[in-house]
Amino acid sequence: MPGDDATLVEPLENELLRASYGLGENGPALLAAHFDSPNVRHRVLALRGLVRQSLVDADLWLRALSDEHVEIRREALQQFAHAPLEDDAVLDEVVRRLRDSDDLVVEGAAFALGEHLWANAVDELCDVATNHDDARCRESAVAALGAIGDDRARATIINALKDKPAVRRRAIVALSNFEGPDVETALDQAGDDRDWQVRSAVTQLRNTER
Repeated sequence: MPGDDATLVEPLENELLRASYGLGENGPALLAAHFDSPNVRHRVLALRGLVRQSLVDADLWLRALSDEHVEIRREALQQFAHAPLEDDAVLDEVVRRLRDSDDLVVEGAAFALGEHLWANAVDELCDVATNHDDARCRESAVAALGAIGDDRARATIINALKDKPAVRRRAIVALSNFEGPDVETALDQAGDDRDWQVRSAVTQLRNTER
């Protein structure tokens, strides 16, 4: 016998999506309950909803950032990058994610630290920018160092001009927050880079400075 649509149970994913936008009954409780779900997809949706509803406190951020499931750590970093929370313990945990075994977590951690302008992460970001095996992580670290603008990162960013093209291009942008003869010399050399996009980035930067 055909089912009556009015009696069908709404799929849990749809319930979580509705709750994340403040729709339905007991939305916050539903989201909080499913953050501990054994289903990772449900946990991701719950975390997104809790963030959207501004219901994530420092303790929940810490749990998400150090979660055993890489999908949760990645999602937490993506969400935290744009979160208004400025909690030292949470930001220190993000710094620890720079040593994560997953490259996308490291990349996300560097991005989040740059968005939060967390100067306490400069030394660790310099290490990632210099030594990480994955170019995406090095690029993200260079971008974060440029955003933070701490002079301790100057040599690391200049040295990144010897890296792969994507990292070199990012280093040009990062140097826009620094001044000095060493920066000018590095930009002069990058102006003759074999990669046209690096050369173009130098030209754009120099035109902006005029």
